[in-house]
Amino acid sequence: MSLQRFISEAISPWMKESGSESEIVLSSRIRLARNLKQFKFPLLASTEESHAIVKHVEQALQEKENEKIGPVELLLMDELRVNEKRVLVEKHLISPNLAEQSKCGAVLLSEDESVSIMLNEEDHLRIQCLFPGFQLLKGLETASSIDDWLEGQLTYAFDETHGYLTSCPTNVGTGLRASVMMHLPALAMTQQLNRILPAINQLGLVVRGIYGEGSEALGNLFQVSNQLTLGKSEKDIVEDLRGVVLQLIHQEKSARQYLMENSKLQLEDRVYRSYGILSNSRIIESKEATQRLSDVRLGIDLGLIEGISGNILNELMILTQPGFLQQFAGDVLNADQRDERRAALIRERLLLEEKTDN
Repeated sequence: MSLQRFISEAISPWMKESGSESEIVLSSRIRLARNLKQFKFPLLASTEESHAIVKHVEQALQEKENEKIGPVELLLMDELRVNEKRVLVEKHLISPNLAEQSKCGAVLLSEDESVSIMLNEEDHLRIQCLFPGFQLLKGLETASSIDDWLEGQLTYAFDETHGYLTSCPTNVGTGLRASVMMHLPALAMTQQLNRILPAINQLGLVVRGIYGEGSEALGNLFQVSNQLTLGKSEKDIVEDLRGVVLQLIHQEKSARQYLMENSKLQLEDRVYRSYGILSNSRIIESKEATQRLSDVRLGIDLGLIEGISGNILNELMILTQPGFLQQFAGDVLNADQRDERRAALIRERLLLEEKTDN
């Protein structure tokens, strides 16, 4: 398979679109946790009960198609290869927890992969909507519409006082997790993040790495999300997050302007060194690749590098992960082989971009 075809088929269709503030906010996500009243929560359910949950949800959804998301495809975790599940994690379509779940885990995916509904993860249902750029309000509207539609077919575990009941107490109430994936290289370079991140935590928000809880913030990519779900409405939670994200966008833009005005030569040197390394390396580890890609994306956004799409960071951050490298190779690769393949894929992708520009 050619790289161009592989990219076309590997990248989720929603990722190819653009959204507001996309030079800093790569994506927006809304996730709702829900459980079914008549079944034990996943942590306590038997294998037979877990199978029954998947069948119950599948049957309910087959009876009436949702016009917002269209047809959905059911993928059963125990029918997927290890690497296929890894690819789904790398595309943020399922959680690492669901990928490791051997007991009747499943996911329902829309055709453009902007909607995924995980079954039998920590809760019976995890409804997730993904949008490019800064589109939290659109995400909330879409997720709420899907939630209402599902509630018309299913009976949720709900308490008049506490709201939606969930396996983890931190999700009780609205069951809502709103998050944005942000690229904050200038704040990292100017060493302002050490001051900003603790302040964000004090506001009831949390900052994590690219794959959520417990993951490392690679390539200056940070996931900012709400921590509290009880005591506030869905709209209030999203508005609070939006306010903080707008401040982060403003501060990142200010930091970028400062670097351009006060350290432009050093910034150009850093950007072009990274571009040169990515264009010529024969071996490159994942951590270095993500940092170099972050530098190049910053150079593109600031107009220091021309003729290359800003989406290259979004694409290569996914395509150079272990699962995708092995999917592209069609074989199991050890760490050294992955480093070699990663370097080759990046070189070829940059060359492809240059040919397109010419």
